[in-house]
Amino acid sequence: MFSIYRSSAGSGKTRTLAKEYLKLALRFRSDYYKFILAVTFTNKASQEMKDRILYYLNEFANGKPNELAEELKAELQLDDQTFQQNSQETQAAVLHNYTK
Repeated sequence: MFSIYRSSAGSGKTRTLAKEYLKLALRFRSDYYKFILAVTFTNKASQEMKDRILYYLNEFANGKPNELAEELKAELQLDDQTFQQNSQETQAAVLHNYTK
């Protein structure tokens, strides 16, 4: 799958990219994140996206209510428990292999 998102500053690109990344990462096995390529045009945007993804994974893994979590659960057709478990596994995989 190849997707391009193009929009002006402040329009929600980082959230959209983070959502699409997380949708792929949570749909498949916990190390699937290794097969996802997300490209930004600046180092600052890249860091912001990494931070946002890690923030969301932490929220999801801890079962904190979150609008994005509800969107992803509906789109992925996952119940609360499965979503939280997938989030915990993905978070652990990302954090334990962050530099690889």
